[in-house]
Amino acid sequence: MHRFFVEPGQIGPEMIRIAGGDVNHIRNVLRMKPGEEFHVVSEAEEKIYRCRIEEIEEDCVTARILWIEDTQAELPSRITLFQGIPKSDKMELIIQKAVELGAYEVVPVAMQRSIVRLTGGKAEAKVRRWNAISESAAKQAKRSYIPRIHEVASFRDAVKEASLLDMILLPYELAEDMDHTREILQSIKPGWSIGIFIGPEGGFERDEVDCLRESGAKVITLGRRILRTETAGMALLSVLMMLLEGRTSDE
Repeated sequence: MHRFFVEPGQIGPEMIRIAGGDVNHIRNVLRMKPGEEFHVVSEAEEKIYRCRIEEIEEDCVTARILWIEDTQAELPSRITLFQGIPKSDKMELIIQKAVELGAYEVVPVAMQRSIVRLTGGKAEAKVRRWNAISESAAKQAKRSYIPRIHEVASFRDAVKEASLLDMILLPYELAEDMDHTREILQSIKPGWSIGIFIGPEGGFERDEVDCLRESGAKVITLGRRILRTETAGMALLSVLMMLLEGRTSDE
């Protein structure tokens, strides 16, 4: 069933009003008609509304609320992926899969070995495109929240932001000891805020690793195989999803 996101102000006691780009999607892409049903998600309330279309106008769709249910689609921890900007369109794949796996937000980071440099209008266009991909992936994954894709951050600014989180994880190809990695991951409690740093194609410079260590990052290994930048974050997000799914912050 199709899913659309709205602000609390669009929700009335019996009706929901959908405006903006979703109107065109409903009318001209999906070609939905009055009487058809869909889900509406209120991010602020973490609720899902089952609705039936009452009226489709040029700039507005009005739908009747049939019933309401609480959503449990989100992980109990907020995970931020700090992704070193990769080449080509790999960032689009990374964002799509990170959102599907439950990431709370993604911060593109300009690192020393990043080949692509995004500035000015080009960066703004990319961020708009990335946020559109996030919204689409959130709808497909039936999430109750659209993860925000931030503007491109410098490495120093990203580390400063990550230092406010409960734990920073740094998968690094020179790290060893899988038992130590398991111990770190199993120590994570539901409700913790977690940052994951992934380097670009060329990996991290040594001083970047040292900077993250000084900020409290836990250096871990993802195994004996060298993973591509578009794979490493997904591998760790998958592990965290399995560890945290269904748990509560009271545990």
